[in-house]
Amino acid sequence: MGQTVNVMTVSGGKDSAAMWIYAVKELGVEVYPVFCDTGNEHPMTYEYIDYLESVLGPIHRVKADFSKQISHKREVVQTKWRNDRVSEEIIQQALEMLHPTGNPFLDMCLWKGRFPSTKARFCTQELKIIPTLEQVYIPLLEDGKEVVSWQGVRAQESPHRARLTEWEDTPEGYRIYRPLLKWSVEDVFEMHERHSIKPNPLYKMGMGRVGCMPCINCGKQELFEIARRFPEEVARIAEWEELVKKASKRQGATFFPTANGQGEGVHEVVEWSKTTYGGKQYDLVKAIEFEDVPVCSSQYGLCE
Repeated sequence: MGQTVNVMTVSGGKDSAAMWIYAVKELGVEVYPVFCDTGNEHPMTYEYIDYLESVLGPIHRVKADFSKQISHKREVVQTKWRNDRVSEEIIQQALEMLHPTGNPFLDMCLWKGRFPSTKARFCTQELKIIPTLEQVYIPLLEDGKEVVSWQGVRAQESPHRARLTEWEDTPEGYRIYRPLLKWSVEDVFEMHERHSIKPNPLYKMGMGRVGCMPCINCGKQELFEIARRFPEEVARIAEWEELVKKASKRQGATFFPTANGQGEGVHEVVEWSKTTYGGKQYDLVKAIEFEDVPVCSSQYGLCE
């Protein structure tokens, strides 16, 4: 049996950070932390990853590369699109857009011609699972290592996660270990506090989750917080919407699409986040709050 390598995906969020703290500070386990850079993270998350590295140890960084997929799509545009009688204007516009930018999230969307959605959530697979498998797990397994994948998921988070088991074998040959499965969110933040390691500062700015900003699963209140605190992130998504539209056969792509792949642009969805329940009229309290941003607001009581 080969050497065991404990691979741990660290997102910059509370759960994976608590898992890393727990492994190193309380179990004394040697781990191999991996950060998947999606290209859609807030700058504070990148800074937080650097902070964790300074207090817990080195992090291996992984990034997806869609150069080959974009190159193949250029061929499709020049052949299949023409055969499908797509206008030359749309074809030339798409070809102008279809060059790798080096940003994994944007390049993935240019390749797909659309953004991921709750019904077609290909982002996790393309930006995290596949590159980690190809760049970390497979090389370790081919080198004869026994690989254990530590995952910081909790049963409390969703019905799906509540059905997961603590240990699981995979077809690829590595084992999955979920040490936080029975933990509460209070346990997670208590682990940070016990070892004097700060959680990601975004949790004190109204964020319920930390990862992509915004996430395609972003809720109404969280989008409201993002828009009033980080308008530059909304502006970036609006710019991406325009770029991806030009690489799309249908000339339509929005970050928060409806079931048919269409939807309103991110600025319109931000305006919806300011409305009352039902989205019919503006919430006067929210209108005041949008301008009067508190220094600290936390879904987890971290400001108290």
